[in-house]
Amino acid sequence: MDLVTLKKKLSTYVSDGGRLRNVSEEVLYEVLLSWENWTGTATEFYRSIGFTQKQMAKLLGKAKKLKREGHFGSSDFKQVVLDPAFVETASSVGPCLGAEIVWTNGRTIRFAQVDMLMEFLKKSA
Repeated sequence: MDLVTLKKKLSTYVSDGGRLRNVSEEVLYEVLLSWENWTGTATEFYRSIGFTQKQMAKLLGKAKKLKREGHFGSSDFKQVVLDPAFVETASSVGPCLGAEIVWTNGRTIRFAQVDMLMEFLKKSA
């Protein structure tokens, strides 16, 4: 995201006393993404968006907490590709002998080997 746009968005949340108040989750996410992608020093980042370190510390902390709790979700879709030979072998084996995952929407994914489950979980995280 362009830092000028981010600066304008943040300026809409400045109170009369000069404090950042009630910043939305979407803007917090954009601040966190900009912070994570910033290659310069922290001081340069704060200066470029027009706020001090003290003003941004609380926002970044809140954004990191929301990200840990899963409020932002995953921004990129991560495709899991299975080896076609393994799929044919696993389907001929019959019922699941390894492990299975039941998603919240009722879908079930079966894995003939626990190693494949672990690889799936690593790629989907």
